[in-house]
This record gives sequence, C-alpha cells and structure tokens, in this order.
Amino acid sequence: MSKYVLSVLVENHAGVLSRVSGLFSRRGYNIDSLTVCETYNPGQSRMTIVVEGDEYTLEQIKKQLSKLVEVISILHCEPASTCEREMALIKVQAKGTDRAVIIETCDIFRAHIVDVGTESVIVEATGSEEKISSLIRLLEPYGIMELAKTGLTAMQRGAVVMQ
Repeated sequence: MSKYVLSVLVENHAGVLSRVSGLFSRRGYNIDSLTVCETYNPGQSRMTIVVEGDEYTLEQIKKQLSKLVEVISILHCEPASTCEREMALIKVQAKGTDRAVIIETCDIFRAHIVDVGTESVIVEATGSEEKISSLIRLLEPYGIMELAKTGLTAMQRGAVVMQ
C-alpha cells in the first residue's frame, strides 16, 4: 500500500466537502488526512486529500471525483515535485529544568513556543510529516497533554498552477 496525495480544486459553496467525503465513505475508501481552504479566488477551495492504496485505487478515486460537478480539477501530487507541509500544536508538560530542554528541542526543529503556562507550554511546529513525528517523539518523555495536527497540505513546485 502506498500513500497518495491529491490536490483537488473545487467550487467553494456549502455541501461540497460533504459530497467529496461521502464519495469516499460510499466506496469504502479511507481518508488519512483532509485539509480544505479557500484559494486566492474566493469562488474556489483547495482540498488536499491523503489516501492509502494501490494504483488501481488511486485511479478509481480520481475517476469518481471527476464525476462530481463541483470538482474543477484533480492533481496527483508526486513527492518529488510537490512541497508538502503539516502544522501541529503540541501542549507539553514543562516543569522545572525540563522547560529549558523543551525550548532547546523546539529550537532545533525551528518550532515556536506560542503559549507559556506555569506547568506547560504550547509548541507550534510546521514541516514535513517526518519532522513533526520526530519532534513529537522527542517531546513525549516530558508528557504530551494535548496534540492537534492540521493534516497534510501540498502544492506543486515550479510554475505549474492548478486551474
């Protein structure tokens, strides 16, 4: 099983997200990650959908998506030609001398402390899935209290523009 990233340009109106996610559930496909945001054009939204499967599954998903009236275009994001990022907010217990080590760890990963409490800090990290996972693994021994991740978002490198 391989991981596939699809960038899907859709019309920006109520019900489109429901139709796309419903298509996946009706066909028995699992969505590993889904991010949606309005594009520079307020009439359009970009969905970044991460799925696992084989080439046949990928082709079936693309065919089914293209049948939806609201779908403008679909791009399979090849890893070599795509910039992929994920963002995470991680609330970590930070007591005594642990606080300094947590701050140093965050500096190594270019993560930012965005909130400081008496017994915890909230870390904001942006990067590849691997970078976020590595940071989480290093912060786990201090006690992760809460974790929120955005899921993957991707954009084709170079002058290629989705339309």
